[in-house]
Amino acid sequence: MTERTAVPPRVLTVAGSDSGGGAGIQADLKTMLALGTHGMSVLTAVTAQNSLGVQGAWELPVEAVRAQYRSVVDDIGVQSVKTGMLASAALVETVAGLLAETGAPVVVDPVGVSKHGDALLAAEALESVRARLLPVATVATPNLDEVAQLTGLTITGERDMREAADRILAHGPRWVLVKGGHLPGEAVDLLTDGSEEHWLRAPRYDNRHTHGTGCTLASAIACLLARGEDVPSAVRGAKDYVTGAIRAGFALGGGIGPVHHGWSLRTG
Repeated sequence: MTERTAVPPRVLTVAGSDSGGGAGIQADLKTMLALGTHGMSVLTAVTAQNSLGVQGAWELPVEAVRAQYRSVVDDIGVQSVKTGMLASAALVETVAGLLAETGAPVVVDPVGVSKHGDALLAAEALESVRARLLPVATVATPNLDEVAQLTGLTITGERDMREAADRILAHGPRWVLVKGGHLPGEAVDLLTDGSEEHWLRAPRYDNRHTHGTGCTLASAIACLLARGEDVPSAVRGAKDYVTGAIRAGFALGGGIGPVHHGWSLRTG
């Protein structure tokens, strides 16, 4: 008689594909495996992408995205959802509607540009992100560029991060994690729900191979929420995980290599 294996927590990523394997759906699924969850995916777009940048992007039809989501959620179920690249207003609004009906924690990574500066969200979709997607988020995880896109605020130091968080919270997420990794000095992030504040700091490593950092962090938060942690402890644990992944990032191709999603699993 075979012994029944316990079903791991189920985490769904709704995002685009990175053909180079460093970010997007590929980074999400690697993170989910590394953190002991069962990863599932709804593909929203396909990109031709490598260490040098994004050479092309093609979004999927709304009906294909909706069908993938319903297929997974209606049969398998989810314990948390992470969103990444949604590309267009139509996809943002479709996904936001699906999330509102699901009843699981949602981590929204409001992906606007790639690591190389390539646009991954149509300008006309920004209002849909503000009005439809952010209100269904348990945690929103904008970086400094995404804060500027969504709020018009340019962050030049830690003193600006509180105002940025307040502006994002005004759109309805329960928590916001303003990521200050592009600031000089320590890698500092601010997590707040408007009443509690958690400043998360980590050393900065001299390693330029950081492709996929934002996707990886958001996915890690979703994994830890699915495992039953509260938001502050999930974000803290995810920050520790992604810091290790950055430290172990490796060269790949001729440009910016990926973080190492399996760093904590290595035995040699």
